[in-house]
Amino acid sequence: MMKSTVEVSGLTVVRGGRPVLTGLDLVIGKGVTGLLGPSGCGKSTLLRSIVGVQRVDSGTVSVLGEPAGSAPLRDRIGYVTQDSSVYLDLSVTENLRFFARVLGVGADEVDRAVEAVDLTSHRDALAGNLSGGQLSRVSLAVALLGKPDLLVLDEPTVGLDPVLRRDLWELFHRIADAGATVLVSSHVMDEAERCDRLLLMREGRIIADDTPAAIKAAAGADDIETAFLALVEASPA
Repeated sequence: MMKSTVEVSGLTVVRGGRPVLTGLDLVIGKGVTGLLGPSGCGKSTLLRSIVGVQRVDSGTVSVLGEPAGSAPLRDRIGYVTQDSSVYLDLSVTENLRFFARVLGVGADEVDRAVEAVDLTSHRDALAGNLSGGQLSRVSLAVALLGKPDLLVLDEPTVGLDPVLRRDLWELFHRIADAGATVLVSSHVMDEAERCDRLLLMREGRIIADDTPAAIKAAAGADDIETAFLALVEASPA
């Protein structure tokens, strides 16, 4: 059996007096795992819990055999939030050098990360002058510093055109092929087909967990959106 990267047991998170996640159990292994569901269903809360920056009311989350958020995981997890996490008044290279110093990784990692996200020709450009897709790739390059074992990406393709989204998904798979576990959230159902494994989420619950093909077959659907609607109708309120 494939060794798991993330193990979630009985995870409950309450925000503003309202349960966002309730008794969630989940195991995530290698490859590209997609977390799909409508906005507000709890995807970001789950990702924050896995990274270790979310206050958890009950349950446990372990990553690479360590409690989520613990010191040994600091340089083993790359995390990209929905908001750009780079300095717009610095160049691509300057941003990466700054974060490399923070992480305590060597200068050679900067070159590797820039090359990994295909920004070599823009390495001296100011981040503030980049397109949305290029800026997303700079944030991803920062997350790749130090070769993390787990890469957590929260809606990394939101607002990007189809070509840029395709290119980023190809990059996610290259990163996974190199040995990392990649967990990507999205509310765009057509991105489901790009995942090795798919977690469909609704109102804080995982309502499906399988390959995209298996989820469609089980729901008797030709596409993930139709399968999702069928699962919603079939699941208890």
